[in-house]
Amino acid sequence: MSKDYYQILGVNRSASKEEIKKAFHRLAHKYHPDKKGGDENRFKEANEAYQTLADDRKRAQYDQFGDAAGASGFGGNPGSGFDFDFSNFTGGNGQGFSFDLGDIFGDFFGGGRSTSSRQAQRGRDISVDIQISFADAIFGTGRNVLINKIGVCDTCAGSGAEKGSALKPCATCNGQGKLNETKRSFLGTFTTARVCDNCHGSGKVPEKLCSACGGYGTIKKTEEVRIRIPFGIENGEMIRMSNQGEAVTHGVAGDLYIRIHVDKHPTFRRDGANLLMDLNVKLTDALLGTDYKIKTLDGELTVKIPAGISSGEILRVRDRGVPVSANRRGDLMIKVKVSTPTKFSHQAKKLIEELRGEGV
Repeated sequence: MSKDYYQILGVNRSASKEEIKKAFHRLAHKYHPDKKGGDENRFKEANEAYQTLADDRKRAQYDQFGDAAGASGFGGNPGSGFDFDFSNFTGGNGQGFSFDLGDIFGDFFGGGRSTSSRQAQRGRDISVDIQISFADAIFGTGRNVLINKIGVCDTCAGSGAEKGSALKPCATCNGQGKLNETKRSFLGTFTTARVCDNCHGSGKVPEKLCSACGGYGTIKKTEEVRIRIPFGIENGEMIRMSNQGEAVTHGVAGDLYIRIHVDKHPTFRRDGANLLMDLNVKLTDALLGTDYKIKTLDGELTVKIPAGISSGEILRVRDRGVPVSANRRGDLMIKVKVSTPTKFSHQAKKLIEELRGEGV
């Protein structure tokens, strides 16, 4: 028997979309099955009518052919499942009602119960802090670190089976790797599939469980990890090592994050790819010029101090800074600080007076 959707909502055939929407909200609020005195059948009926009349295409089909054109549940197209408009439900503002559809539709909208999502289960990420010298941060280094974590069982190599033990079909899911669950709600009955917790989706279990890990394939242990610290790393930077975090049964291991802490250097500072340092120069050396030997991070270096240099001037030594590639480095920037003596001998005073007389 054909349903009169206009009569169900209590509107005339020329009603606007806004009038149809208001009529539906009124009936939904009245007949919602979670409310005292609600009527599930009347609620479904009102929703079916609204889903058809609120859609211009469906409404035109209904006006021409009746409800046969959209009788496949909630006003959807035949064979296409259902079409439910969640945007019309509000809560907490007195204009509608609220309810939780997460459990019902979790499997349809990425609720985490599908076989593929369980098979892609990922282990926990872990992090460690490492202190390195200034020179190691500039030129790079390697470091072995002991980490306590959940790792792959060495005895069974993660299979969960005792060595030499065969695999048999899982009795929980009959070898299917998944279990079907049926849930009832006011919208109807829904059957969904989830990964079997016993075999973790593989459909098989070992005849004899691994004695070391109890069949889990993972175990708490201490692992030595070799960490390669690249040249030019800065204080506070993180290094990510994929799949070096905690392992998970029949899944992918998490990642290991290493936070680098760099010691301060008594002489050198860093400015991007350049290294900065201060060089104290005697007054006479600044006036007459000379050579100074300095110790850099990669050996001794002779720096020429030009005659007449002023305090605060910068001397640039190219390619003695921070490596930026395999064959290119930044520069070493040397800030000259001319030391002015505060005490003079009688002879020194006499010489300085002579210089003053010459206008120096």
